[in-house]
Amino acid sequence: MEYEVSSLAERPGMRERVFAMADSWPQFVLHDPVGWAHFPRIAGELPQYVLFAQDERGEVVANAFSVPFALGADGRGELPARGWDAVLLWAFSDLRRGVRADTVSAISVSVAPHAQGLGLSGGMLTAMRDNARALGFGEVVAPVRPNAKHREPRTPMEEYARRVRPDGLPYDPWMRVHARAGAVVHSVAPASMTVSGSLEEWRRWTGLPFDTAGDIEVPGALAPVRCEPEHGYAVYVEPNVWMRHAL
Repeated sequence: MEYEVSSLAERPGMRERVFAMADSWPQFVLHDPVGWAHFPRIAGELPQYVLFAQDERGEVVANAFSVPFALGADGRGELPARGWDAVLLWAFSDLRRGVRADTVSAISVSVAPHAQGLGLSGGMLTAMRDNARALGFGEVVAPVRPNAKHREPRTPMEEYARRVRPDGLPYDPWMRVHARAGAVVHSVAPASMTVSGSLEEWRRWTGLPFDTAGDIEVPGALAPVRCEPEHGYAVYVEPNVWMRHAL
């Protein structure tokens, strides 16, 4: 597929079309409160970190969001166990306080459903790396959501993340795209995203009954969702894999 990549800083009038692009994220992940509060802010406050691809007809077919943050700030130094949630909080805390960023974190790469399987995800990842380099950064980190992990939600993420093929590349397809771009596996972020809700909310998000106590396997979830019918709620804690791209 032929496509052109731009940033929202270059073309701010494309913001609505970028957000209107169809994607394939599971409904429940959209209800992580940190993401709900902070993800839309990236386009408004950090538009140079929002990239999008248009095909030859001008249709938006992919987007990539990232944020700058200060990994070397006091009290940090290590990539956080709370992964995706933590890096969003760090990025906007640093922006508010005027702390100089030293690292860029990927936040998401999305490809429109009809354009998947054409290499766009790898292309957008490369564009994100190039964008970070052009902005003066030496490293991109990514709290990767392995895209085949949902097929085995009860496998510990530490075990899954270290699994490789005979050629030495990661077993997981999305981790493999990162590895081919030059990334290495750094660590597991065991609590990268947390989604809690009432049983009624989980029924609406998933179409499942959520009437049994214990761990519930949910389509699209990387780990089971803990259901507590006696108390009227369920909680999902998603593990991700930190991968590091030296530029």
